[in-house]
Amino acid sequence: MNKINLQEYLETTVYPGRGIIIGQSADGKKIVTAYFIMGRSENSKNRIFEKTADGIKTKAYDESKLKDPSLVIYSPIRKYKNNIIVTNGDQTDTIYDFLSDGKSFECALKTRTFEPDPPILTPRISGMITTDGDKFNYRLSILKSDNGNENHALKYFYEYETPENGMGHFIHTYKQNADVPASFEGEPKKAEINGDIDEFSETIWNSLNDDFKVSLYVSYTDKKTGEIKEKIINKNI
Repeated sequence: MNKINLQEYLETTVYPGRGIIIGQSADGKKIVTAYFIMGRSENSKNRIFEKTADGIKTKAYDESKLKDPSLVIYSPIRKYKNNIIVTNGDQTDTIYDFLSDGKSFECALKTRTFEPDPPILTPRISGMITTDGDKFNYRLSILKSDNGNENHALKYFYEYETPENGMGHFIHTYKQNADVPASFEGEPKKAEINGDIDEFSETIWNSLNDDFKVSLYVSYTDKKTGEIKEKIINKNI
C-alpha cells in the first residue's frame, strides 16, 4: 500500500468529516492516537472536546444552540484496561460494554450500523489499540451503507500489528465535500506520523479546512512507561 503525506492529503480533501489516525511515533517510543471532527451545520460546529475520567467527550460550546444531541454528543475516546477505544459516535460505549463482558471489538460493532441521518447515512468509524508490554496492535473499522442504500450495510474490519516507526493508518467518514458526501472507500490510508505531539497536532489542525474544522484530540503514549501526553484543540475556545 502506498503511503500518503498526511498534510497534503488533508489540505486537498476539503471535507473528510471525522477522522481517526493510529500508529507509532518516528522514534518508535510512542503509540499515537488522533481524532478530529468537522462540521457543516450549526449543530455540528457548536462543539468542543472536553476531558473525562477515562477519555474525552464532545460537548456543546453554546448549550442554547444545541438542537439534536443524538449524533453529536458522545465519548470519542474511552480507555478500558489495556485498550484505548476511539470512535465517531456512541459505539464507543458499545465497544466498552462488550469488552467489559469479555467480548470483542468486532462482536460489538457487528451489533451496530451506519448513522440514521438520511440521505447522508454517515459511516461509523472505530479504532482500538491494545497494548502488551512495549508492543501493541490496533484495529480499525468502518460501518457504512452500500452506496446510500439504507437497507444494506457494509461492515469492514482491519487489524494491524505494531507498525514501522513514523507510520500509522488513517480512516475518515467522507471522500469529499458535497450536498450528500460519499462515504470513505477502500482500506485505511497508510500515513506518515512526524514530530512530537505538538508538531503532529499542528500538522493535522493546520491542514484541515478552516471553514469546517471543529476539534482535534491527539495523544502520545509511552510504550515503556505508559505515560500519556494529550493535546486538545478546539476552534470554539
